[in-house]
Amino acid sequence: MSRIAGHFALLKQQGRKALIPYVTAGDPAPSVIVPLMHAMVGAGADIIELGVPFSDPMADGPVIAKAHERALKHNVSLRDVLGMVAEFRQSNTTTPVVLMGYLNPVEVMGYNTFALAAAEAGLDGVLTVDLPPEEADDLTRELQAVGIDPIYLLAPTTTPERIRLITDSASGYVYYVSLKGVTGAATLDIPEVASRLETIRSISDLPIGVGFGIKDAETAAAVSAYADGVVVGSALVSRIGELQNDPAAIPAAIAVILQGMRHAMDRR
Repeated sequence: MSRIAGHFALLKQQGRKALIPYVTAGDPAPSVIVPLMHAMVGAGADIIELGVPFSDPMADGPVIAKAHERALKHNVSLRDVLGMVAEFRQSNTTTPVVLMGYLNPVEVMGYNTFALAAAEAGLDGVLTVDLPPEEADDLTRELQAVGIDPIYLLAPTTTPERIRLITDSASGYVYYVSLKGVTGAATLDIPEVASRLETIRSISDLPIGVGFGIKDAETAAAVSAYADGVVVGSALVSRIGELQNDPAAIPAAIAVILQGMRHAMDRR
């Protein structure tokens, strides 16, 4: 059982839901990220999603796109991000870490080289937003060979047939994008999300993390009533952007947001 699967199983036994924060690795500076990761765990994070900076983050809205820009000012590479994971693993061997990003940096490194380096760093999952499962066999094979979970996105428009295809290719969890559009968009329709999750669960028993539109403790708690995990990204990255000139304040500020979400989710 992977670290991700084990963590979801433990949460299910406890009757709790996963809180999954997303931050862009290297934003606003590389030195911030590992202390921030530890602060997020201390605030109640169950799984950490680390965004790999990329020059053309087409699936991301303006908030996260700016985070990519801030990180790339420091020339943060995929190898640098794996280095952050390895440093985090020196004192935390239990919290799953997932890389979320685009295919190009992985292709440039090479699938086998990437998978081996990711496993050595202590990575648990990879979500490549622009790689559909039909084209992912080679990468998936390399990841699974070293025990890393390939994670995929599901959208409100995904058909039942395609849900089956995607969930058959995935492990760890699937990430349901609760809104059409880019990250940071619009308002959540909780009944619609609940209905879609019911459809997904009729096809697969993989845990479902829900992201896009999680803006505060209230929305995190509302989504956690139906999802197995709540993914929060833009709300955190926006706060990081506000504090980019005071990076030492970032871990505590992000911890405050996550503590509120964790408390609301556990209280529901």
